Amino acid sequence: MSGSLNVLVIVAVIALVVVRQFKPQRLKTEGKRWWLLPAVLAFLAVREPGLTDSAHPTGSAVLLAVGVILGLLTGAAWAWTTRVWTDADGEVWSAGRAVTVVAWVVGAGLRFGLYGLAVLMGVHLGTQATMLSVAATLLARTGTMAWRAQTLRPTYRVAAGG
Repeated sequence: MSGSLNVLVIVAVIALVVVRQFKPQRLKTEGKRWWLLPAVLAFLAVREPGLTDSAHPTGSAVLLAVGVILGLLTGAAWAWTTRVWTDADGEVWSAGRAVTVVAWVVGAGLRFGLYGLAVLMGVHLGTQATMLSVAATLLARTGTMAWRAQTLRPTYRVAAGG
C-alpha cells in the first residue's frame, strides 16, 4: 500500500474513532471481535517491507518499539479516562470526557516528539510505523474497555416475567 493510502487509512480510522468516542454508546463486547480492526491495521503495517529503516535498523527498531509502547499507553489512558456505566437494563455504556481529550493530546504530543527524535537521529519512520502504533492504541483501548465492561455486567440474569 502506498504511503499516501496509509496516511488516508490512518486519518480515517482516527477520525471515526475520535468522533464516536464522545457520543454515549452501548458497549457491545460479548461475542464481538473487538480486536479485529487493530489486527487488520497491524497486518497492513507489517505486510510490506519498509517497516524499519534499512539504513538504521537498530535505531528504527528501537523507535518502532517505543512507538508501539506509546500507542499501548495512549490506548490504555484513553480507555481509563472514558466514563463507563450501566443503565437500568444492565447494558454497559461509555462516553469520552474532557480528560479523554487530554489523554489524546498527550499521546499525540509524545508521538510527535518521537518523530522529532527520529528526524534528529536521521532515522526514517514511515506511515507503516504510525499504522502499527495506531493499531496498538486501538488494541489497548478496546481491550481495556471490554475488560471494564465485563466487570460492570452482573454474573447472573433475572428471569423474564418473574
